[in-house]
Amino acid sequence: MYPDDLLYTSEHEWLRRPGEAEGSVRVGITHYAQDALGDIVYVSLPEIGQSVEAGSTCGELESTKSVSDVYAPVSGEVVARNDSLDATPELVNNDPYGGGWLFEVVPSDPGQLDGLLDSASYEQSLGG
Repeated sequence: MYPDDLLYTSEHEWLRRPGEAEGSVRVGITHYAQDALGDIVYVSLPEIGQSVEAGSTCGELESTKSVSDVYAPVSGEVVARNDSLDATPELVNNDPYGGGWLFEVVPSDPGQLDGLLDSASYEQSLGG
């Protein structure tokens, strides 16, 4: 359920490296997070060129149940965003590890990735 090739945060986000852009990591939310949110109807993402700080809010996911913040898993510069979510936000529910990705960031300190969870540790954090 939680792919082994990804890194995870305690805020239920995943990172895939490398991303499409040079030096970037791709960010999305986990199956657990999309399931807890319910049907996602609106996605607000950081702008390309925006600097983000690890742990800070950089976007929102709005579902039929609630609004949830998206946190930057690492500090760096946003270099891509998934604009297809503007028209089809349900991709986050239907394909959280593929077409439902959120944005890409080039980490200012790649060492921050070392502090993230592997799939077994993430699953354990969920009580699995």
